[in-house]
Amino acid sequence: MEKQIGPLQKQSEVAREYLKKKEELKTFDINMFLLETERLRELTRGIEEKLQLATDELSEAGIRYEEMKAEYEAIEEEVEEIDLSIEKAKSQLNETTLLKQQLEGQINVLKEQINTVRMNDEHYGKRQQTIRIELETREKQKDTLSQERADVTEKLTQISRQDQEAKQALIEVQSRIAEHSAEVEKKKQEIMELLNNRASTRAKIQHFDTTQAQFTTRRAELHKLILETASEGERQNSALRSYEEELVSIREQITRFSEQIKENEQKIGQYQRELSEKQEKLRVGQTAYHRESSRLESLKNITERYDGYGNSIRKVMSNKDRVPGLLGVVADIIKVEKEYEIAVETALGGSIQNIVTDTEETAKRMIQYLKQNKFGRATFLPLTSMHGSGGIRDAQALKEPGVIGLANTLVTVEAKFQVLADQLLGRTIVVDHIDHGIAIARKYRQSLRLVTLEGDLINPGGSMTGGAFKNSSNLLSRRREIEEFEETVALLKKDMSAMEQEVSAIKEKRAACYSANDEIQQKLGNASITENTVKMNMEQVQAKLRELSERHRGYKSEQNELEEQIRQIKDNEDSIQMELETSERLEKEWNERIEELNGLLEQERIEETSQMRKSEEVHLKFASLEQQNTFILENISRVEEESARFAEELRELDQHKGNASEEIRVKEEQITELRQTIEDSKELFAEIQEEIKVQSTKRDELNQKHKTFLGKREELSKHMSDLDKECFRLNSQKEGYEEASDKQINYMWEEYELTYGRAMELRNENLTDLSYMKQQIQLLKQEIRKLGNVNVNAIEDYKNVSERYEFLSGQHEDLIEAEATLVKIIEELDAAMRKQFQEQFALISSEFDKVFRQLFGGGKGTLELMEDEDVLEAGIRIIAQPPGKKLQNMMQLSGGEKALTAISLLFAIQNLKPSPFCLLDEIEAALDDSNVGRYAQYLHKLTEHTQFIVITHRRGTMAAADRLYGITMQEKGVSTLVSVDLLEDDLVK
Repeated sequence: MEKQIGPLQKQSEVAREYLKKKEELKTFDINMFLLETERLRELTRGIEEKLQLATDELSEAGIRYEEMKAEYEAIEEEVEEIDLSIEKAKSQLNETTLLKQQLEGQINVLKEQINTVRMNDEHYGKRQQTIRIELETREKQKDTLSQERADVTEKLTQISRQDQEAKQALIEVQSRIAEHSAEVEKKKQEIMELLNNRASTRAKIQHFDTTQAQFTTRRAELHKLILETASEGERQNSALRSYEEELVSIREQITRFSEQIKENEQKIGQYQRELSEKQEKLRVGQTAYHRESSRLESLKNITERYDGYGNSIRKVMSNKDRVPGLLGVVADIIKVEKEYEIAVETALGGSIQNIVTDTEETAKRMIQYLKQNKFGRATFLPLTSMHGSGGIRDAQALKEPGVIGLANTLVTVEAKFQVLADQLLGRTIVVDHIDHGIAIARKYRQSLRLVTLEGDLINPGGSMTGGAFKNSSNLLSRRREIEEFEETVALLKKDMSAMEQEVSAIKEKRAACYSANDEIQQKLGNASITENTVKMNMEQVQAKLRELSERHRGYKSEQNELEEQIRQIKDNEDSIQMELETSERLEKEWNERIEELNGLLEQERIEETSQMRKSEEVHLKFASLEQQNTFILENISRVEEESARFAEELRELDQHKGNASEEIRVKEEQITELRQTIEDSKELFAEIQEEIKVQSTKRDELNQKHKTFLGKREELSKHMSDLDKECFRLNSQKEGYEEASDKQINYMWEEYELTYGRAMELRNENLTDLSYMKQQIQLLKQEIRKLGNVNVNAIEDYKNVSERYEFLSGQHEDLIEAEATLVKIIEELDAAMRKQFQEQFALISSEFDKVFRQLFGGGKGTLELMEDEDVLEAGIRIIAQPPGKKLQNMMQLSGGEKALTAISLLFAIQNLKPSPFCLLDEIEAALDDSNVGRYAQYLHKLTEHTQFIVITHRRGTMAAADRLYGITMQEKGVSTLVSVDLLEDDLVK
């Protein structure tokens, strides 16, 4: 049970350690789960807060962007309005300029008209003078009219022609004046349109210049951005290719690691199955070993304590080690095959507990010992008094059907105990069953002692003993069972040792796989983290590439649009420039034409005036001549009528002269008003110019503000892009934390079937160090793996066995106490033995020297104790000095000398304490013939007190013997003894 309790205790301790570590692991796992969950939740909350801040900031940035966009658009609208206002002011300025020019033209026209009126007034004055002269002339010519009629008629014809020519010339001049005036007005109108268009064109040019400058700047920025995006795209593509290559490599590693883990797990599973099988076999083997060992130990203890024997037998056999003559009980001496045990034990009957001694003296001493101590009675079998048995009278009975043989032939004993076996079993026949036994007994008239294999006994005389064999002591089978148990235990131990080695080898392989898996798992975890990192980097790079692609396309599209707009602006600008140059050229040409026309008009007006004068003169001459002619034709009455008409005309001319003054005054007033209007227009012109200047300044400021807003909008757009990326990153991080939290929750449920709420109930407030708990968890897992397969039931098994062991331990302590008593007795005996030994050793040494001298024919023999604290344990040095040799150690003697020295020592002991019986087995084989003679003589001298049986092949020894015995085996299992008494003379012959 001690052998059983040891492994169970270890298993129990391992199981308790396992449960303890498992509970510690659970505690650390739960608290780590709680801390990790809280940490992940805290991180998630932090991420959510950051995400909310980023989202709010992005929303605010979007609002600011929209506000800035609206403000930007408002500035653009305001710029456009200012541009329109400037254009309007410039248009108004042009209109004012045109109005001024028109007013100046009107003033010129009025001046011309005044000049014309004055000229007409002068003309009217001259006409009055002329009329007066004509009147005087008419008066004077009244008389000469007739005379002059012929002249007048001729002159009238000429003047009529001249008048016609003058009218025609006047019409032509007036037509040219009207044509030129119309052309001048038209040119002035066209010039006004040119000026308006040119102002608008210049505004467009300025707008185009501003826009082109902005577009050029933006084009340069776009070109730079395109190059930057292309460069960044190349870098990102390079990074993406690098990440893809890294991802392929990592995935290959993950696949390889997964395959290795799977392979190792398969190996672990295989090892686990093999280990379970081997451990089960080992457990069965250990159980069998402990069971068989316990049975063997118990059987040995029973055998050593002689349990099942009578008290007197046990008391006597307890002195077996101290009394050399006690050879054992019959059951210890006889060996028999299992199938014959019942038959032989039945045949032996009570004699199986008889004690075998070497001589009657030993038996007598033990009987005295029983008497003195009142231990009861016992039967002794001294070998010296055993004479064997001659067998059965009728050997034919051994040939009967069912006969197996005589009982003494079915057992195995040492040669010296054969006589004992013959005496005890030599007259008992063993048969197979009772029917054959009865038949044989009847045939031989109940003269035989028969025993069946089942233990039925037929005694001589016909009595029969039989029934159920209830001999539970199995005295005869103990020795066989011990040998069988020893073989079984040795075999079980060998198998168990081999199985333990196999288990240990499998555990080492499994531990190697676990260790390899841990390393691979760590590498796999690192590779997975690297893979996720690379994936995230790839996603970021891909997102960046998409963003760069979108930006690149946007920049390209915007660049193409800008190029198209710049080209259109250049085309429009060229066209407008050509238009402006054409306008300026046309203006110049038209101004030159107007000046030319004004010059022509001036000449033509002069010519018109001249023609009018000439026409009037011709007309007057014609009228005068016609009047004269009329006068002449109408006689003097007409002259009078003409004079009256001239008088009337003179009156009308006076009236016209008065009207001319009024008209001049009115036109001068109009000129004054026009000049005032021009002055007012100059002020308005200055105001408009000032307004244009103010608006231009304001527009420049707005353009500057526009550029500033454009930069801010770009910065805000970049900031919004960064915020958007940050939101994406935070979302990814949040998802990662949530996924990690889900894994933790799933692990707790799968491992411990605990929810977060149940885990909170098991929380240990003292465990707050996450890194420490991780280390402890890793350490506990390693320690649990090192424990190997754990038999949790060993705790209960150990408890039960321990209780039994404590009970037996109490008994064991009682035995120890008894042992202490025995040890005390032994110490007392040792003291007595030391004293007796020293006394006897001195006697033996002295006797040895005497015997040595006698056997060697001189010399010297000495016995010495080797140095030692305990004389009982000290070695003995034999010093021999044969005649003619120096004193030396026995080991340096020849073989014959050594043998004779040993014989001397044996005979010295025999002289001091003669034994009744002594068996010598060829002890003189190494002696030469002369020493054999001395040996035989001395031996013969000792026969006075001791009977010697000598096994020898030496003639000298046989010559000294009183009787010769020859032993032969005529048939298997049967020895035949032949004794011969020879006379000394016959032996010599």
